[in-house]
Amino acid sequence: MTAAVEVRRANTILYCDQFADTVTFYRDTLGLAVTYANDWFVEVHIADTAHLSLADATRATIPASGGAGITLSWQVPDLDDARAALLERGIAVTDPSVRWNSTYVEFFDPEGTRIELWSPAP
Repeated sequence: MTAAVEVRRANTILYCDQFADTVTFYRDTLGLAVTYANDWFVEVHIADTAHLSLADATRATIPASGGAGITLSWQVPDLDDARAALLERGIAVTDPSVRWNSTYVEFFDPEGTRIELWSPAP
């Protein structure tokens, strides 16, 4: 059976009340590469064909959610290394936990969006 929709590139857009701080967080603190930017919209590369865009909610027709109901879940090759890097950059990140055969940590961006990093549990 073929998929009803063939997706070739994924892009999640977060509408931000704290646009400048959120861009700085993803670009500078997390170190994600910017693939597009103008004065109210910035796209960063997450993985392969996955991107995350940040839009200034004061310039958009869609309001910011304040992170409500949103989790960005990203698999990483080495959770311990990723967590150590986040702590080194001053990000408050949880201790590792296990759920659904995965080990994960979580932290929040300036908008309140929950970000979960995970790796398969050993």
